[in-house]
Amino acid sequence: MSTKFPEYKGLNLSKVADEIGNYWEANNIFDKSVTSREGKPPFVFFEGPPSANGLPGVHHVLARAIKDIFPRYKTMKGFQVKRKAGWDTHGLPVELGVEKELGITKEDIGKKITVEEYNEACKKAVMRYTDIWNDLTQKMGYWVDMDDPYITYKSKYMESVWWLLKQIYEKDLIYKGYTIQPYSPKAGTGLSSHELNQPGTYQDVTDTTVVAQFKANAESLPDFLQNEGDILFLAWTTTPWTLPSNTALTVGPKIDYVLVETYNQYTFKPMNVVLAKNLVNKQFDGKFKRVETKPELIDYKEGDKKIPYYVVKEFVGKDLVGITYEQLLPYALPNDNPENAFRIISGDFVTIEDGTGIVHTAPTFGADDALVAKQASPEIPPLLVKDDNGNLVPLVDLQGRFRKEVKDDMYGFAGEYVKSEYLNDDEYEIELTIQKDNLKSVISNLDKYLSVDERLALKLKTK
Repeated sequence: MSTKFPEYKGLNLSKVADEIGNYWEANNIFDKSVTSREGKPPFVFFEGPPSANGLPGVHHVLARAIKDIFPRYKTMKGFQVKRKAGWDTHGLPVELGVEKELGITKEDIGKKITVEEYNEACKKAVMRYTDIWNDLTQKMGYWVDMDDPYITYKSKYMESVWWLLKQIYEKDLIYKGYTIQPYSPKAGTGLSSHELNQPGTYQDVTDTTVVAQFKANAESLPDFLQNEGDILFLAWTTTPWTLPSNTALTVGPKIDYVLVETYNQYTFKPMNVVLAKNLVNKQFDGKFKRVETKPELIDYKEGDKKIPYYVVKEFVGKDLVGITYEQLLPYALPNDNPENAFRIISGDFVTIEDGTGIVHTAPTFGADDALVAKQASPEIPPLLVKDDNGNLVPLVDLQGRFRKEVKDDMYGFAGEYVKSEYLNDDEYEIELTIQKDNLKSVISNLDKYLSVDERLALKLKTK
């Protein structure tokens, strides 16, 4: 009895793939899968477009194999499935690649090179590997119409997107709001999650961190914190440059907190601080020692080897919500409802893995910060100020520099890059000369440039 299909005694998958591929190509099987169903209900498929400025990888094969299942299934169910290919030709990686090849930066566009020349260079670069992509598409048996793809840099595509946005707008489905986005001052643009997952994006660096002390307003304290003297909430931050934009402190509603009596390690004066119970040992190490009785605390004298600290009482985070505090760095007030700012709120994202268990919250610079500030009742306002055109803007501009409001006669800040990596050598020397003069009363022999973060830390320490 003869068999209908060829029998393979020694299975050679590459040979099988070639045979099937050649059969499909010789008999126009993909084309027939579409034309043989003319007049049938359509199942619309547009390829989620790859970028042809980079080489394909095995992950593209995997993703395409999964995508291919659905058009094939719908075809077998009787639908007509016209599979339109596409090329994604927009994005920062394309621009940065072209700028590297041409030896230019964004600032050179329109000066060293015309906009038209720049666009043409990008269009050429972005389609560099189309032949390799086409070959892969054919070899893996991925059925898609590569002869008439949509290309995102074409006017037809862009105008289609604008048309769609207009339809959505006319249906009153678009609103103006604010979100926190990754942003590159160097590139002058926002960054996508894809770009933030490129190799080399994340690095381990040594940076300045700060434990800031926020003084509570006595009249806002709950009964269990009344009559305890001045109370300071300790908040740890890895981004001191965002402290001028602070408008709230966030606690974990179920986290255990404590009131600790101790002495300031710089002034040696008595102080009362609040922080998470589980982080007390981390914050009070080195110079400090725990004591179990109040008399042991009172017996302390300046010059003693260790500074004592005493845990006065415990409570949970939800009991602190609503307490107000003095603005830490009063360079500017929020434009809207400043009376609702500088308040303790709760957030489930707060952890007790590091820091103090109290999160410095700047809604203009953190996604979690913005969310909990918006969810608070009343809503915590972001610290936005008006620019010269009347637009509401954060305290850091699009070049990564502090705006004019963050003006400090001694420490500088206004007009400075919040991260010193953006300084060139000339700017570095100029800034160092200014700092030597301005900070001589604090550091008499300053011999290196102090970053914005370091100067903010120095200002708070001195204060």
